[in-house]
Amino acid sequence: MTTTRDETSPPRVSIDDLMERYHTLLLDVYGVLLDKAGPLPGAVALIERLNREGKPYLILTNSASRLPETMAREFAALGLPIAAERILTSGMLLGTYLAEKGLVGRPCLVLGPEDSLAYVERAGGRALPPDFTGDAEVIVLADQEGFDCVEVMDRVLSLAIRRLEADLGLALVLCNPDLIYPVAEGRFGFTSGGLAAMLEAGLQERYPGQGHTFARLGKPHAPLFAEAERRAGTRDLVMIGDQLATDILGARGYGLDSALVETGLAPPTPGGPEMAPTFVLSGLGDRDQR
Repeated sequence: MTTTRDETSPPRVSIDDLMERYHTLLLDVYGVLLDKAGPLPGAVALIERLNREGKPYLILTNSASRLPETMAREFAALGLPIAAERILTSGMLLGTYLAEKGLVGRPCLVLGPEDSLAYVERAGGRALPPDFTGDAEVIVLADQEGFDCVEVMDRVLSLAIRRLEADLGLALVLCNPDLIYPVAEGRFGFTSGGLAAMLEAGLQERYPGQGHTFARLGKPHAPLFAEAERRAGTRDLVMIGDQLATDILGARGYGLDSALVETGLAPPTPGGPEMAPTFVLSGLGDRDQR
């Protein structure tokens, strides 16, 4: 395995090195394979190569705005031939969450586009759209798109306070804990994780110390990595991502190696030791292209 390093940084590797070392690659999407402008350099060639060589891989994404089959179609239109069976999203974990919490069949206010509602229906919940004005027992914050943010978040806050004041209880579940994401080079946007943080801050101000927080399903939390391990049938995995606070922290917390791609959201200076990647990956090309 070819690496280069200094005393203060993780070793630099190529995608060849990772393919040789690990049974299965776990790949983040935004900031690794593409951004809103399209596929990032090397992404199309990498996916084509993985498919051609039969190398096991999974797309591991915090997105819960589009079903796997929808994502597969969109990827294919961009030249990324990724089968739906290789896509693992945080929205796919809702079934386990609702079952464990005894919430199957309960009314769920879903914040996100149409596919987000489909995730909840597949999970066994009764999905209510963002413009629903009645009561709900569960708030599923799936995505930041598909609704008027200010109007809907005001309504969600009011719903939460109304239920908590009446001692009715309320389940809060967040599919995508990311706070920001790369839109294009030099441009970033807030995600549903930012909206969840806003709602939590409002509830904390009204109910200090009562811990009204969202259950988080996506990276860096364990459920998505556990499901990836189950699907891969091995712990011989490496997480390839661009965010220290989700991809790298999550992999380390679950006991997996990680490779930080320098093309995404990672800041120029690393975080603490808990966010230190195992490797640094300059790009998605092979070692001869580095």
